[in-house]
Amino acid sequence: MTLRIEKDSDGKIIRLIGQVQAEHLDALREQIASSGPRPLLDLDEVTVVDVDVVRFLGARELEGMKILHCSPYIREWILREQQRNR
Repeated sequence: MTLRIEKDSDGKIIRLIGQVQAEHLDALREQIASSGPRPLLDLDEVTVVDVDVVRFLGARELEGMKILHCSPYIREWILREQQRNR
């Protein structure tokens, strides 16, 4: 399965579905930019990520973006990457 990106009706919640890899980051950046201030990322249906995506998500969180329904393994990986970069 590849990545599918969906937005809710008001465009504030960006829902990611499937496998998120570095090659998808440009499309994700575009969706975030077009969503106005403070969009939310919903990772409820994300199955696989790579290290570039984890670093991207961690950077967005540090900028104040909220990440919803993040699986424990992705959350732990984000925290480890953030600690490593301090």
